[in-house]
Amino acid sequence: MTAPFSTATGSDVRVRFCPSPTGTPHVGLVRTALFNWAYARHTGGKLVFRIEDTDAARDSEESHAQIIEALRWLRLDWDEGVEVGGPHGPYRQSERTDVYDDVIAKLQASGHVYESYVTPEEMEARNRAAGRDPKQGYDNHERDLTDAERQAFRD
Repeated sequence: MTAPFSTATGSDVRVRFCPSPTGTPHVGLVRTALFNWAYARHTGGKLVFRIEDTDAARDSEESHAQIIEALRWLRLDWDEGVEVGGPHGPYRQSERTDVYDDVIAKLQASGHVYESYVTPEEMEARNRAAGRDPKQGYDNHERDLTDAERQAFRD
């Protein structure tokens, strides 16, 4: 019989809690925080608390504060992340743009990513025309465009 999930213990264990600050904390959010906190403490590992504030239309500082207040009320602490820092910050996704821009630039330079020039409506139309579910998603069409074709889309 194989080992269940992982045999990691101690400092090898890193669990995360990364809510989106889009509303009042709910029981599912608290359950996840509690479970991950308990697992980190049980194994001697670390709990990382990161905020997924990437939904600019719905994110709020009020919700962010309520999440932290709920964790403090439950007496849950974290080893790395929001308010305490750590070696892998920043811990608010909206503050990690420079990290992502650097990775994207490396991937573009190595030819591992490409741009898409279609709107969601155009993608749905292409899927319908090909007999696929319109909500199926992206079809990789631009992956094989020539440099001249890409430039034509940009111009």
